[in-house]
Amino acid sequence: MTWEQAADVRAIVVETLAEQKRIRHDDIDAVVLKAIATTLTSFGIDEEDRKELRADFQHLRRWRRSVEQAQSYTFKAVITVIVTGFVGAVWLGIKATLGK
Repeated sequence: MTWEQAADVRAIVVETLAEQKRIRHDDIDAVVLKAIATTLTSFGIDEEDRKELRADFQHLRRWRRSVEQAQSYTFKAVITVIVTGFVGAVWLGIKATLGK
């Protein structure tokens, strides 16, 4: 076999393997899409409801963020009340000590 024939055979093999890989990827994509559609359908979500589902997830994300922000503010408020109470107690103690 000459070098040109070997190169032609190599090119054919590479092209065939690439085509098989594309076919496998297409098959995998089809199986994945079918599995996702089946899973969503089993949860009661139709494929046509994608926009509504997306809006629901966006609403849930906004709700979660607002709850996290409220928790942060609550924590800061509690810390502020504790520190203020402690400082007030110290101030009353100093005032009582100096007033005697």
